[in-house]
Order: sequence, then structure tokens, then C-alpha cells
Amino acid sequence: MARTKAEESKPKPVTEDWLLRSAFHYLERYAASSDGLRRVMRRRAARRVGGIDQLPADLDAMLDALIARLVELNLLDDKAFAEAKLASLRRRGTSRALAAAKLQEKGVPRALIDETLANEESGEAEAAAAYVRRRRFGPYRNPGRGDRRDKEIAAMVRAGFPLRLAVAAIDGELEVGPGQSDASD
Repeated sequence: MARTKAEESKPKPVTEDWLLRSAFHYLERYAASSDGLRRVMRRRAARRVGGIDQLPADLDAMLDALIARLVELNLLDDKAFAEAKLASLRRRGTSRALAAAKLQEKGVPRALIDETLANEESGEAEAAAAYVRRRRFGPYRNPGRGDRRDKEIAAMVRAGFPLRLAVAAIDGELEVGPGQSDASD
């Protein structure tokens, strides 16, 4: 049976069952922190009811219960999310400072970010080497582009790497070995 236009535009209620199904659907596709999922669910609920001013008064209580249930079911784990996201960022060549900012943006609590960074196995030198490879800087740049050295160093510093580490990476003097600790100053 086809819906009429008036039925389609009528806001639908936000129920605990709908929130749970919507959260399951989201978590099937994306990893999320507790706070990140809370923000997504608030946006979805606002879209469902027709605007943020139409949200039910007990939405925060429903979201708290939802988050608690997902944590209890081990479908939501901020620590595991932070570790996985940090590992992914560092493999891509993201600096320690930028990785911390991206984790905070995703809703990971600051204390957990600090703990995750402290337990990280890869060092800043490994991330800098990955960044240089990915951006084709320094030893990976096309021949005849030696005039780009200063711009590449500046790009690395803007990306959050210490100047000394950026210069070493661009000049090809960076030594990265397994288990090497941070080379940052």
C-alpha cells in the first residue's frame, strides 16, 4: 500500500526500540565511541521527529540506557575503539598530536586518549616515515624536485611532527627499526 505525502511528512516517535535498532544498524557499519554514538543517535532522532526542538524530553535518559546496554553487550568499547583508531592513524603517518586531536573529535575522553598514547607501541619516527612515504616526500619524491624540500618540511611540521624529525625524514636520514621508541623532542 502506497503512503500518501501527508503520512510521509508526519514525524515518527522516537522509542527505545527504534533507538536500539538504529544503533545496531550504525554499529554494523561504523566503529564508534560512546560519545560519538550518542551524537549520531541525537542527530537521527532529530531527523526522525522533524527537528531538534521536537526531541522528546526523555531522550537523554533513553540514550544513557542504550549506551549502557551496548557497553554491557560489548558492542561499544571506548578503549578498543581508541586503540584501533590510533593504530590506523599511526599506520597512515599521523603525528601523535594530530592523532590525539582526531580521537578527541571522535568523542574519546581525554584521560583515555592519554592512556592509549602512553601504551602505544609505534613511535613518532615510524609515523613520520609512513607520512613521508604516503605523501611522496623526501627520498620518495620525483627526481628533479629538490626545490620542494622546505615546503615538505613545513607540511610535516604543520602535520604535528617535530622539526628535527621532519628534517631527518625529508633528508632520508630517519632510522626506523622495530621497537624503536619516540624520536620526538
